[in-house]
Order: sequence, then structure tokens, then C-alpha cells
Amino acid sequence: MTKYAITGATGRFGQNALKKLVELVPATDVVALARNTQKAQATVPNGVEVRLGDYNDVGQLTESLQGIDKLLFVSSQPGGEVARAIQHENVLTAAKNAGVKYIAYTSFPHADTATAPLANDHQLTEKLLKESGIDYSFLRNNWYLENEADSLKAAVTQGLVYSTDGKAGWALESEYSEAAALVLVQDNPKKVYEFSGKSRTYQDLADALKVTATKLSDAEYGKVLQKSGMDEGTVQMILSFQDLITQGNLAETTTDLPEVLGRELTPLSEALGTVIGK
Repeated sequence: MTKYAITGATGRFGQNALKKLVELVPATDVVALARNTQKAQATVPNGVEVRLGDYNDVGQLTESLQGIDKLLFVSSQPGGEVARAIQHENVLTAAKNAGVKYIAYTSFPHADTATAPLANDHQLTEKLLKESGIDYSFLRNNWYLENEADSLKAAVTQGLVYSTDGKAGWALESEYSEAAALVLVQDNPKKVYEFSGKSRTYQDLADALKVTATKLSDAEYGKVLQKSGMDEGTVQMILSFQDLITQGNLAETTTDLPEVLGRELTPLSEALGTVIGK
């Protein structure tokens, strides 16, 4: 019997992955790791065991990972009180201490060659995982369509504004998380998956929404975001995402995602409807 675990079980990615995983294996073979176990208990599928999973606590994580054979390690969000690089090292240390045999880690597109600052923590985590002696797969996820949710919802009535002509491999987060669960149960998974949707531009998104698209300079786009009520930190984060796309970090041609899913990805117009609530 193989025992599976998923970190970040109360997050959207973790919840979606759990739902798919219990379709593939008995729920009693699955453990959900979460910092807030009460919240997790209310959201995990029936039969799934909930254990503490705080990325800041190596000892607790080591205890919670006892008996786990395969782990889906969902990367944490940057900008917390404890640096993400330290959190990730904690998870890997705990996994090694607990005897976890395999880890599927959600990483950054082409992390081995990426130059974007956002890739730094993922590069370190991949390096540490390689050195740990634990078998692994890197799930190098491209951009979630949900990352554009605020802009897309506003575009329905105001048109879509953006500041880059670059391309990104947008796909629904549920498709990335479903693929993660499918990789976790494979007997002989690949070491690296470059998960992505078809490379598209913001003009492509606007065309699918049947709205106008307006390209602005970074400064002009920043002002639009500020007027929408976003704080300066959020504005700068969104502009940094635009720069990622401009620099070609998210352009992709791989078919790994639909191949693992065993089906075509959700058509763009339908996927956009999911994001904007239509």
C-alpha cells in the first residue's frame, strides 16, 4: 500500500489536487497537510486524514510525514515572515528525515535556465531536492489563468488593458493541479514536466472575451491598477508579472500538460468563463 500526502491542502491548488487524487486511490491512503487543520477538516474529501503541515516547523513536518511514500509538495507563496527558500528547505529536510521516497514539486517554468528573480527560490529547491537522494519530479507550472482574474473581470465591461505583447502558457489552475495528482500516482514519472497551456498573448485573451484590448506603457498600466484600488505592492507585483511575459519566461511549446491529463485543455473561451464566473 502506498501512502500519499499533499502539502498546502487548504489552498486552491491543494484542494483541487486532493479531489483528483481520491478519484485515483482510496481516500484512506491520502494525507492532507495544512497549517490550519480545522479549516482542512472542513474542506478535504471524506476519508482523507489531516495532519499539521506548517512549512516553518521542521520537527512538526517530520512527524506529520511519517509513513508517507509519495508527497506532492506545493510551493509556498513568497513574501511571508519566513523566507520561502527557508520554508522549502524545511519541507525537504523533514521529508528526508521521515523517509519519504518520492516528491513531486510545483516549480517554475524552465527553472534550470530561467533568469527571472521569481525563479530563484525554485532553483534552490530543485537543487536541494536533487541532492536529497529522494526520487522526484519537477512540475514546472506555467501561468494560471486565475492569475489574471481581476483584469479579466474588469475587461468584461471596460476592455482588457495590459503592457506586454509577450506570450504566456495560460491554463486553468485546476488543470495544473489535476495533472499534479496524476503524476503523483504514476509508477515511472518523468523527472521534469514543463506544464503549460498554448502560448497566447493578451490580445488572444481579449479576442476570446470579445472585448477591446489596449496596450499601455508600464507607467500607464500602473496608474490604471492604482485607480482600481490596488495597493502599491500589488501593483508592482502585477507589473513584475508583465515583465516576466515580456522577457519570454512564460512562452512555451510543450504538450506535457494535455499529455498527462489524457485530454485536450479546456477551450480558451470556456476557461475564461470559468475565471470570470460566467
